[in-house]
Amino acid sequence: MTDHMIDSTLSELERYYDTVPRVGGARAEDFGPLTLFVQEGAGWQYYARPALDAGGGPGASAADVERVLARQRELKVPESFEWVAENSPSLRAAVEAAGLHVHAHPLMVLDQAAIPTPAHPEVRLFGADDPLLTAAVTVPALAFADPGTAVGEAGPAELAAATAAPEAAERRARVSGMLASGRTAMAAAVRDGVVLCSGQYNPVGDVAEVVGVGTLPSARRQGLALGVTAALVAQALERGARTVFLSAGDEDVARVYGRIGFRRVATALIAEPPA
Repeated sequence: MTDHMIDSTLSELERYYDTVPRVGGARAEDFGPLTLFVQEGAGWQYYARPALDAGGGPGASAADVERVLARQRELKVPESFEWVAENSPSLRAAVEAAGLHVHAHPLMVLDQAAIPTPAHPEVRLFGADDPLLTAAVTVPALAFADPGTAVGEAGPAELAAATAAPEAAERRARVSGMLASGRTAMAAAVRDGVVLCSGQYNPVGDVAEVVGVGTLPSARRQGLALGVTAALVAQALERGARTVFLSAGDEDVARVYGRIGFRRVATALIAEPPA
């Protein structure tokens, strides 16, 4: 990508990040250079981020961040900020001055010249009524609890136990509704009736973000995440997506996504209270 293409893509992603919470049922609260998105009713809890039209003005200060944090605490929602480092370079210092810890993730966009990845034989697309949907929405939670790419302990037994928990049914209901409305799409790798890896993409116009791709820790290092991601990419492109992007967990994961044509264009930052 040329510098001009990267700048254009990052502007496109800014609009996407501002739109996703709104179509997901969140209201936007104005804090000057920052916008806090608050979910109305049940659903995914969103974040605060730079205001879409604040690029030409002064960046947010630590005092601005603290005002948003106070509001998040008042609402009892996660104290979380998300933004693109290259688009809002001064925000990191402000959130760190307010006491938050910043995580950095490679922000990657699919190269339009990438050769399509062959379909994985164990990967299929899921619908809103798929009988394995509860397991599919539960696998990423187990994956992200044991981050990295190394083979881990959690396997089918742990998945069965987690699937039986009440929060699994809540996740299923939320994702099923999103699938039915077209706000998300899901693919999963299934072997012998067990979901081993799953992920989603969320489309807004002709932009789609691949999210929540996670492999059951005991099933890692088998190419399942790439197979799921490739299936999501193929469907997103088939449905008219012009830009497909994702945030990789770390540099090792970014190298894996590079194998199917994703290229790093920037850094996604997430700020939260220290653990």
